Parts: sequence; C-alpha cells; structure tokens
Amino acid sequence: MLSALSRVLPPPTYLTLPCAGVDISDTSLKYIAFTPTAHTERDRTIKFFGDITIPAGVVQSGQVVNPEQIAAVLKEFKDRTKIEHVRVSLPEERAYLFETEIKANTPLKEVRNLLEFRLEENVPIPSRDVFFDYTIINEKKNDRNVRVAVAAYARDTIQSYYDACQIAGLRPLSFEVEAQAMARAVIPKREEGAIMLVDFGKTRTGIAIVYRGVLLYTSTVDIGGNQLSEVLRKVLGEEVAESELTKLKNTEGLNRRLDSSDVSDALLSMVSIIKDELATRMQYWHLRTGEVGKRRIGAIYLCGGSANLKGLPTYLTETLGVPCRRGNVWENAFSLSDVVPPIDRYHSLGYATAIGLGLKNIV
Repeated sequence: MLSALSRVLPPPTYLTLPCAGVDISDTSLKYIAFTPTAHTERDRTIKFFGDITIPAGVVQSGQVVNPEQIAAVLKEFKDRTKIEHVRVSLPEERAYLFETEIKANTPLKEVRNLLEFRLEENVPIPSRDVFFDYTIINEKKNDRNVRVAVAAYARDTIQSYYDACQIAGLRPLSFEVEAQAMARAVIPKREEGAIMLVDFGKTRTGIAIVYRGVLLYTSTVDIGGNQLSEVLRKVLGEEVAESELTKLKNTEGLNRRLDSSDVSDALLSMVSIIKDELATRMQYWHLRTGEVGKRRIGAIYLCGGSANLKGLPTYLTETLGVPCRRGNVWENAFSLSDVVPPIDRYHSLGYATAIGLGLKNIV
C-alpha cells in the first residue's frame, strides 16, 4: 500500500536519499546512481556512473582476499562521486539459495524464526554463522501454504564487504545477490515466467534462473572473456592487443567467413562449452521443478561485457531451442525513446547489476 501511495503522491525530491548501486566483481567496481525524481521514469536520468579497476588477487571468486585494497577502491569511488550511501552486490558464487513452504497465515514476526530452522537443512553452515533474507513468491498455489525463496550467506562473507565499506566511509543500505539486482534491471515487470540470466563476464559466466522476478537458482562457470582472448591468441599470435581481440569478438565473433574461419572456430570451441553448461542447468531445473508449463524456462537474457560476442544470441537460440537475446539494461529505468543514456549499448551490458542496485526502491 505504501509503495502504491508513493507513486501517486511521491515524496519531495529532497527527501529521497541519494544512493548509488555498486557492483563489485573480481576485476572491477562498477557504479551508477539515478537522479531522484518525483515523477515517472520519463523524467529519470543518470546522475553519474563509472568503472574502477580492481587489482588482480584482491577479490577471488567473490571472496575478499585483501580487505585494505578493496577498501581503497571503495574510497576512490567515494572521492569520485562524493556520495555516502550505497547498495552493494554480493557474489553469487558464495550464495546459498533454496525454496521452502510456510503456512499462509504465519505471522510476519514468526517467519524469520521459522526459516532459521530450515537453514540447517539447506545450508552447510551453522545457522549462527549465517545471514539470510527471504522473498515470498507471488503465485496462487493454494490457500494453505505459500512458497518462500531464501538467500543465505556466510556471516564472514557479508562482514568483509561491510567492513570495507565502513573503512572507506560508506554507509551500505543493503547487500543483494548480484543476479537478483540484474533481474531487476533487465526482466520486464510484466514477465511472470521463468527466465535464465547469463552474465558473461571477463573471468566467469554466472547462470541464474528467476521466476516471477525472484531469484531461485545460481551457478557459475569459470569461462569468460579472458578465455576467449586466450584461444584467439593461439590462432592470431600472442602479441595481439586485447583491444584488437575485443573488436574481433564484437564485429566477427561466431559468424563464419571464408577469410576468418579460424577466428570463429576458435571462439566456438569455448562458447560450445558454455552452451553445454547452460543445457545442463536447464535440464536440472526442468527435472527439479517438475512443472511442464509455468516454470519452464521461456527465454534467456544475456548480460555482461562479453555478451557482446557477435552471433552469440543466435547460436544459443538455435542450439538450446529457447529464445535468447541480449538484455536491455534500461528496461525498468526509463524508455529509450525518451532518454538517451550516456553509456553505449556495448558497455551498458556490463552495468546491469549496478543498474539493478540503483533502481532498488525506485521501481
């Protein structure tokens, strides 16, 4: 009710807390903030955005290895933006997700206590060492029970990110699984089916399944844009610059031509591995859910900087039998017919998580 009322009678802009979405990966920190508006998304604009390189080894597979160095990166972010409040992504490699059922009439104050008992059955960490949050899935199953999606992290994982923010002088308003934030950015609000999100990044590929806007499954494959560059160098030579390799990926990619078949064949050798991993996850999901209709994956959305690979959506559509397309990261931010974003389409795919964090409590 309060959310609906705020759309009709929104608070004055000066009462809206300035906040940025901050996406921390193994290799970079991406951030974005939207200018508060008291009107519709037609008037929403980007206040600032940016990308800061994280030195190698500071964060590994989502685990903060060097707290002082990641705090220094966050301090650089604060110096650039002069902003204090942030919403921060958490690595999906470290998340534990599960679904459960509770009685529909369970008092809200008792839900968390009830779910704490379920943690022991689904998370291989003592419940006292776990932070968790939950979302009630909006579906009409029956009148007696409702399904709940739970996301849990080891206390130490969240504490390391929180401490780094504190050292940098930042105040984190929330922490969120990166795939859930990405879903908020790219999945249309009207979508009620199951969507697979593929975050094709520099060092790894994140695979997530979202149903009715709620994150229910995540997995990670240790193949990313760097591995594509490695196979290209074996064909073209070790001295080829990364910028030239990126251009080849984005302009030729998987499109086979007589004068560049070696390039497409080399890339296909790696992409086919990712395709097989996606197929395995899809099969697991469909067997697990046991539902022929509404929970079957209806589409695949690609995000991440390496999702710009030429021909990738077509290849995955043809080999997996499910429509695949690059996500529109501005789907729930504003209409591209009303606003021209300052980030071009190639680079915008890498900002999906940061955008989703920036949109939390706005859309």
